[in-house]
Amino acid sequence: MSISDSNLHVLLVEDDAIDIKYIKYGFSEYGIKNTLTVVGNGVEALDKIYGRNKVAKMDPSPKVIILDNNMPKMNGLEFLKILRSDPQFSALTVFILSSSGADRDMKAVQGLNVAGYFLKPLDFDAFLPLYKSIVDTF
Repeated sequence: MSISDSNLHVLLVEDDAIDIKYIKYGFSEYGIKNTLTVVGNGVEALDKIYGRNKVAKMDPSPKVIILDNNMPKMNGLEFLKILRSDPQFSALTVFILSSSGADRDMKAVQGLNVAGYFLKPLDFDAFLPLYKSIVDTF
């Protein structure tokens, strides 16, 4: 698969409408044609991944998750811990987006198999090479 493959599904877990619009714009501008599904927090993401609480299951399951760290209801770290406890999703590629570059926040995700930790707004020039290198392995 590649960044031009619409069969590769990406789940964006983000609660900020401006950040969502920016990421969608970046995908378009940088030629990323992977299918992007958006949910607003960790609870909605789990509902979408598992098809629970009357939410249609994401089919196919996402290959990549772009995860905001600071959200209502369930933040990124809480979501990630639950996701990693499920063997089905323990190796799923996850990129963290955060408005915080504090050491404590970056250290909190260590050991949770995160592909990258990026500060907002997302710098696509920094993100794209890593994203492309990972997606090209699928």
